[in-house]
Amino acid sequence: MIAICDTGAGMDAAVVVRAFDPFFTTKKAGDGTGLGLSQVYGYARQSGGFVQILSDPGLGTTVKLFLPRGRPAAAAARLPFAAGPLRGRGETILAVEDTPIVRNAVIRMLGDLGYSVIAAQNGPDAVRLLEADGPIDLLFTDLILPGGIGGIELARLARRLRPGLRVLFTSGYTETTVEGFELISKPYGNAQLAERVRAALGAAAPPGPKTSAEIAA
Repeated sequence: MIAICDTGAGMDAAVVVRAFDPFFTTKKAGDGTGLGLSQVYGYARQSGGFVQILSDPGLGTTVKLFLPRGRPAAAAARLPFAAGPLRGRGETILAVEDTPIVRNAVIRMLGDLGYSVIAAQNGPDAVRLLEADGPIDLLFTDLILPGGIGGIELARLARRLRPGLRVLFTSGYTETTVEGFELISKPYGNAQLAERVRAALGAAAPPGPKTSAEIAA
């Protein structure tokens, strides 16, 4: 258990009960998204733990994060890495993620799986890459992005620019679904990422011109 305490203004019961709701915030418009605590809650639940908030107006706030005990290093080292049919075949993936540490991790994980990776930190940057001539076989994007173009809008633009392009979404919300698209929930491991990327690349694509891999061949 990890406890984080402050000596701030605190929250009343009505705010505490909604604190983990996506997009709920007590900040002014433009000052907060209401996504931070909901993502913490989602990560904790997916990891087999939970989060508790203890707060009273004028008395500050304590957030307790409960997580299951990790596996010993020797056991973790024996976990199989994706191999065989789950590995990439040199396809190019456009990864769109605004958080640098997550973006770098995704680039490394996809590269280790045998994919060629190009990355963007927001929707407009991704659109510029999609408008370029380079090959792209899969758009792997977060649902929530800065820059005025969210993940769903980006996917629609991508398929107009490159008909037949495969799309895989990722999100920190465990209950998020996107009709007509593949989605992997955060956090994910190497094996899960390998499986979902291969499934997305193998899924039936909308009618359209040949993909970049077919053109290159």
